Amino acid sequence: MPRIVTYNVHRCVGNDRKLDVGRVADVLAQLEPDIVALQELDVGRARTGHVDQAHQIAERLDMACHFNAALTVEEERYGDAILTGFPERLVKSGPLPGYGPIPQLEPRGALWVEVEIDGAPVQIINTHLGLVPREQQIQAAFLAGPTWLQHPHCQGPKILLGDFNATATSVVYRTFLKGLSPARRLAKTQTPTATFPSPLPVLRIDHLFVSPEIRVTDVFAPFAPITRVASDHLPLVMDFEVAG
Repeated sequence: MPRIVTYNVHRCVGNDRKLDVGRVADVLAQLEPDIVALQELDVGRARTGHVDQAHQIAERLDMACHFNAALTVEEERYGDAILTGFPERLVKSGPLPGYGPIPQLEPRGALWVEVEIDGAPVQIINTHLGLVPREQQIQAAFLAGPTWLQHPHCQGPKILLGDFNATATSVVYRTFLKGLSPARRLAKTQTPTATFPSPLPVLRIDHLFVSPEIRVTDVFAPFAPITRVASDHLPLVMDFEVAG
């Protein structure tokens, strides 16, 4: 049964303020995922030792890696990635719209990879939305529209996941319910899925949304000594099947 994980890794700096790419990779390796969506990765940035965090983690997991830079400053990049051991191809990556009245907000982006699972193409879209509610709403509407989720090539089984910085009561969350379902509600057992802050998680701001072809069996946020310290978010895990 395939397993997918979404994880905001906080540039691999833990709650103990230690920069440790290997620890983040260990968290993921222990979960034995088939697909991983990561947010807040540094690639070639001075503040994290000029390391390509996306590819380092992918190498440790023996996975292919696609990275999208939401922010680029000369040689330094910061953004999100999709990793997988399944056959895959990059479909699209790009920026999300900002919010005009506050131009200094951090740029945001999205990444779309098609993954083949048992011969079936599954569309995986990873994103990290902004912090300001109006900004989030603009970005969510853009993702839900014709250039992403309603794109002609975004047909059949699909999973939208990432750090939405918004709870289940938000306009952002409801925006995605027009064509997708929250995986948490479809799981056979209801286990804790709050992911932030990792030492004592009380907020569900990391989410997985799925199309009807995705049969969810379990969704959980592993709460263990290593996950409580490796990042300020817990990873969010989903086990699933693709309808034949």
